Amino acid sequence: SEMCIRDSYSTYNQVVITVFMILFGINFNAYYLLLTKKVMQAAKNEEVRYYLGIIGLAIVAIAINTREMFTSFGRAFQQAAFQVGSIITTTGYATTDFNVWPVFSKTILVILMFVGACAGSTGGGFKCGRLLLVFKSLRRNIQKMLRPQRIQAVRSNKQVVSEKVLENTNAYLAAYVLIIMFSLLVISIDGFSVGTNFSAVLACFNNIGPGLELVGPTCNFSIYGPLAKIVLIFDMLAGRLEIFPILILLSRDTWRR
Repeated sequence: SEMCIRDSYSTYNQVVITVFMILFGINFNAYYLLLTKKVMQAAKNEEVRYYLGIIGLAIVAIAINTREMFTSFGRAFQQAAFQVGSIITTTGYATTDFNVWPVFSKTILVILMFVGACAGSTGGGFKCGRLLLVFKSLRRNIQKMLRPQRIQAVRSNKQVVSEKVLENTNAYLAAYVLIIMFSLLVISIDGFSVGTNFSAVLACFNNIGPGLELVGPTCNFSIYGPLAKIVLIFDMLAGRLEIFPILILLSRDTWRR
C-alpha cells in the first residue's frame, strides 16, 4: 500500500538513499578523475553538469508544483528529490504515489524516464551523453543550413566528436524510437489507456520499474496479457543491453553464420 511505501524508511534514510542514487547515476569516469586528483577536469565534464542541472531543475519544479500536497515545502522538496533521483537513475524506488501528482509533475517524470542517467554509470535510459550529442548534432545541422559553406565540428568536453560516433548515436535514437512505437502498438491490444501503455513501455524499456496510472508505484504489470508481457520482457532486455546486442541476436544473418 501507499502507507507501507511511504513509512518504511525514515526521512533521514530517504535523504541518504536519494543522494547515493544520484551519485551512482554519474559517469564513473568522473570518479576516476577525482581519485587521480584531477578535480577541475571532473568538474568540467559536460554530461555530469547537465545531468545534475536537469535533476536540480526537475526537483525545484516538482516541489513548487506539489507544495500543497505536503505539510511543508521542505517535505515536498525531499519527496520530489527522491522520486526524481529514482526515475532519472532508473533505480525504481518510490516513497509516495506520484501517480496522484499534478499533470505537470508527472510529465516531468516521464521526460526523465527518457533522459536516464550518465553513460558509464549504473543507470539506464537513453543517457545524458547521447542526448547532448543529439542536440549538438541538431544545432550543427541547423547552422549548416543557414551557412552552407561553414565547417563546424561537434565537440564534447572540448574534444571533436567523430562523425562515426554521431552516426551511431542517431542510429541508436532511431532504434530507440521505433522499438517504443512498436511496443506501444502491440500492448495496446489489451485495451488500457494510452497513459498506462506509454508509461509501461518507458518503464520497462528504460528499466525504471513503476510507470503511471495502472502501472503506477502502488500497482504492477499483472494486468497485461501474455503477448504484452513478452513484449515488455523484450523491452527490458533490450534497454539493459543497449538495444543493438539484442537486435543482432534476433537478426537472420547472425543465425545463418
